[in-house]
Amino acid sequence: MICPNWQTKLKKPAEKPTWNHYKTVMQEITSFKNQMLIAMPSLTDPNFDKGVIFVCQHNYEGALGLVVNHPIEMRLKGLLDQMDITVDDEKIANMPVYAGGPAQQDRGFILHSSEVTEWETTVKISEQVSLTTSQDILKAIAQGEGPKHFLVALGYAGWKESQLEKEIKENSWLSTDYDESVIFDTPISQRWGVAAKKMGVDIRLLSSQVGHA
Repeated sequence: MICPNWQTKLKKPAEKPTWNHYKTVMQEITSFKNQMLIAMPSLTDPNFDKGVIFVCQHNYEGALGLVVNHPIEMRLKGLLDQMDITVDDEKIANMPVYAGGPAQQDRGFILHSSEVTEWETTVKISEQVSLTTSQDILKAIAQGEGPKHFLVALGYAGWKESQLEKEIKENSWLSTDYDESVIFDTPISQRWGVAAKKMGVDIRLLSSQVGHA
């Protein structure tokens, strides 16, 4: 397995020229950033089947998110070993690593609570959650000094311009507000159903003909 490139720089939104102000404002209104996407039963792509995705970035250029309920066989200790990082805490060592999405699976992403954001490469998504790609956070996690809540993923899910909006209109996804308890506290096998249930929806009874929230 390729050791992830933890020095990946997240793409931060560039400053928009004055003439593009209104386009930017409209995009902010319709953005799915800081939302959870819940795959509809009709979405059978194995990368997203019964998936829950947290949307980290979304603007007029496209979107980036992480699948938060598709663990891979590797445990966190195996990943840390590849980077010569020692972890002694068995609970941390046995934490799952997730398949964050089909794009660039040799790159690592840590989704975590925002109480600490002093890492080398961090984007603060909201007051509650941030995304880090630098290795320093993994060293802190291994020493028991990392964020209160965190999730380590390889790869990400990406959408080009207007693609995510199109998929939602086609009823491929439900969208709902970020919920820390779903992503970090709910058992992995239950996250898909629990995320939908918080919307008052029994996801297993839905068909592709049902509209999104």
